[in-house]
Amino acid sequence: MPITQSAKKAIRGSLRKKGYNDRSKRIMKEVIKKIEKTVKTDKVAAEKFLSSAYQTIDKAAKRGIIKKNNAARKKSRLARLVK
Repeated sequence: MPITQSAKKAIRGSLRKKGYNDRSKRIMKEVIKKIEKTVKTDKVAAEKFLSSAYQTIDKAAKRGIIKKNNAARKKSRLARLVK
């Protein structure tokens, strides 16, 4: 358990950041799963979701939730899946 006041504040801040990061990561994963599910039935509709997936992946990479190469790999695999 934290003893000093600054350590208590740091824990509150890190929990808040974890919440933001978890939310962003969950949104990204949901969009990816949505595309993977849609591709099986309708590739044209999946292409429409592709730009929103790119947007969420890029935001996650920009904020440091995932690394840059990880984002590039995810985008590449989605593009290959849709085409």
